[in-house]
Amino acid sequence: MTAAATILLLIALVAANLPFMSDRLMLVIPPGRGKHFAWHLLELVILYFVVGGASVLLETRLGPRHIQGWEFYAVTGCLFLVFAFPGFAYRYLWRRR
Repeated sequence: MTAAATILLLIALVAANLPFMSDRLMLVIPPGRGKHFAWHLLELVILYFVVGGASVLLETRLGPRHIQGWEFYAVTGCLFLVFAFPGFAYRYLWRRR
C-alpha cells in the first residue's frame, strides 16, 4: 500500500504543475490571446478533482472507502497548492519573458 500512496503523491505533484508548464488550455486548446492566471487556477481545480477521483478509485480497489469530512479536503487542497508552487515559481517568478 505504500507504493500506491507514493505513486499517487507523484501523480499529484506532476498534475499540480501541469497548468503552469503549458500555454494551452488543458494541454490541448490554444488560447486566443494568451493564458491568464485565472485559467491556471481553473485548470488547477480541475486537476485536483481528477487526482481526487483517481485516489478514490485506488482506495476502493484496496478496501472499503472511508468517508472524509471537510477537514480532509481542506488539507489535501492546501497540499495540492503546495505541490503547485514549483510550477508557479517557474512560470511567474523565475522565467524571463
